[in-house]
Amino acid sequence: MFRKVHIRLTLLCAGITAVIMIIMSLCYLYVSETGLYRNQFQSFQNDINTITTNLEQQSVISMEWLSKMEAQGNYLFFVLDGGVPFLYNQLSSVQGNATRGILLDECRNVYQNMIAKDASVQSESSYRSSHFEFEFVSESTASKYFGSVINMGPYASTLEIIVLSSLQSLEEQILEQRFHFILIDLAAIILLTVFAWLFTGLLLKPIMENHQKQIRFVASASHELRTPLAVILSAAECCKNASAEKREGFLKTIHQEGLRMSSLVNDMLTLSGSDNQRFAVYPKSIELDTLLMNSYEAFDPLAREKSITLSVSLPDKAVPPCSADPERISQVISILLHNAISYTPEQGRIELSLSHKKEHFYLSVRDNGIGISDEDKKKIFDRFYRVEKSRSAKGHFGLGLSIAYEIIKAHGGSIQVTDAEGGGSIFTIIL
Repeated sequence: MFRKVHIRLTLLCAGITAVIMIIMSLCYLYVSETGLYRNQFQSFQNDINTITTNLEQQSVISMEWLSKMEAQGNYLFFVLDGGVPFLYNQLSSVQGNATRGILLDECRNVYQNMIAKDASVQSESSYRSSHFEFEFVSESTASKYFGSVINMGPYASTLEIIVLSSLQSLEEQILEQRFHFILIDLAAIILLTVFAWLFTGLLLKPIMENHQKQIRFVASASHELRTPLAVILSAAECCKNASAEKREGFLKTIHQEGLRMSSLVNDMLTLSGSDNQRFAVYPKSIELDTLLMNSYEAFDPLAREKSITLSVSLPDKAVPPCSADPERISQVISILLHNAISYTPEQGRIELSLSHKKEHFYLSVRDNGIGISDEDKKKIFDRFYRVEKSRSAKGHFGLGLSIAYEIIKAHGGSIQVTDAEGGGSIFTIIL
């Protein structure tokens, strides 16, 4: 399921970005190509102005001058006197460049059509000399040209000079630019796809991990609930034919397992509330030293039953008030103390301590019990995780430290576990 989502998200992210990039590339190419055509046309017009000025200053148009002008500007010149081509054009056609005559006819046809459609073009020919530039596509060569018709003389001039400039080099430049953009876009799309695959993978990773945790949570919860349910059903079945004395024992067992199930369900509801951002925390100004002493007094009798020495260490100077939920912080300390008493052997020691440094409060629970391995430290706050492999050991469900972690997280603090000197563990709450 997640693989399909990963692929679809990758295609979606890469596809949207690629479409935007292609649209921007097309817009850039359009602006760039339009600018290239406009600049080339303006350059052509400037050259025609220069050529017209030179023609006005000359009394004779020589073949040498025409050849020189064609070579300098890469142009084609056609000179007609009263519609009859000069000898220069006739010789060029005879020497193998037969397309020149065809181009001349095509250019004149385009120009005549423009004169017929636009009166402003025709009116320009009433001056001493005039010229008109335009673009056309040759049907014979399938190429684009800039053309200019220069009229020399008054009113339907007898001297007509046609100048053609091939756009082949410009089109090759544009094709090369398009090819480069295609390569760049293809490379960018490949890189975008790789990046999208890695990026969406990072986005999905916590979701996948959370999904796996939910699966493990449901499996673990089912396992934990199955045991007390089996005991309750078995005891209820035995009650049918049991004597009054034995029935009382079975009912006591049912009650104990019911309480055990109730405790498990309450813990699961607490964690569910934290997952749904409905974790109830009501902070107010509290005295942590007083709260610590209350926890010490509450658990001291339980520690004495196991012959464990429980002590409390408070700073000499007065500790400023802390903004926290007293019931939730007491719950965390109770969880840590209960775990410490459960996993500390007889004649062991447990110490509660409080310190205040640079606007941070440190509450710690230290024991000299069995300790926690480095591998277990990474998972100790996971739900239903216990250092001991037996699920029924010590009567714990493996949810206490998870609840403690969520409570401290809701307070904006942190909780960490380290090894104690001489064995055991130290759980430290930082607020």
